[in-house]
Amino acid sequence: MRQYLWRSIFFIIGLFTISLGISLTIKADLGAGAWDALNVGLSNMIGLTVGSWTIIVGILLIFLNAYLLRAKPAYLAMLTITLIGFFIDFWLIYMFDAWDPSGYVIQAIILVVGIIALALGISTYLQARFPLSPIDQLMIAIRERLNVNLMIAKTIGELTALLLAFIFKGPIGIGTIVITFSIGPLIQVFFPILEKFLRILSKNGHLEKKNG
Repeated sequence: MRQYLWRSIFFIIGLFTISLGISLTIKADLGAGAWDALNVGLSNMIGLTVGSWTIIVGILLIFLNAYLLRAKPAYLAMLTITLIGFFIDFWLIYMFDAWDPSGYVIQAIILVVGIIALALGISTYLQARFPLSPIDQLMIAIRERLNVNLMIAKTIGELTALLLAFIFKGPIGIGTIVITFSIGPLIQVFFPILEKFLRILSKNGHLEKKNG
């Protein structure tokens, strides 16, 4: 029970941190991640908030993933993407709305902090082993359907999002490239650290229960 509680905490904190990272990379205005650029483009061109489009696109991906995997839609993943969408709107509307950073140095710093937060958040929420976000699930679906490795599957998904972001005039720039190539290595750094941390917390819980 205690382990489930810690996993739930990691899940919420991870999604909250992911949304912070996404929001910072958007505010840096040097180019957002491919999927985030798509959501910003949709928001600017059609309306609704970035968080709302994150949820809408995520739900569409859930059904696309089900088609690719020839399986039932992962409805529980709607919780994951809905929380991310709400958290993104929290940061962009209530925390960063009046914030307009200028100057390449400041923008670059914000971008780097955003990327670190994004990788840290992904590494944290993955520890929970709860339903993956539809974007992460898309990579698995493409791999299964096309019989390719994860790197190629991830690349196909990102290029698709990038093309759509370009069509909807999303914020694509040097930051998009930096995010694409830096997130993976950073996750490889953070993931084992957080995995060990969760194991320690769970182990301490068992020790306390045993000693009690």
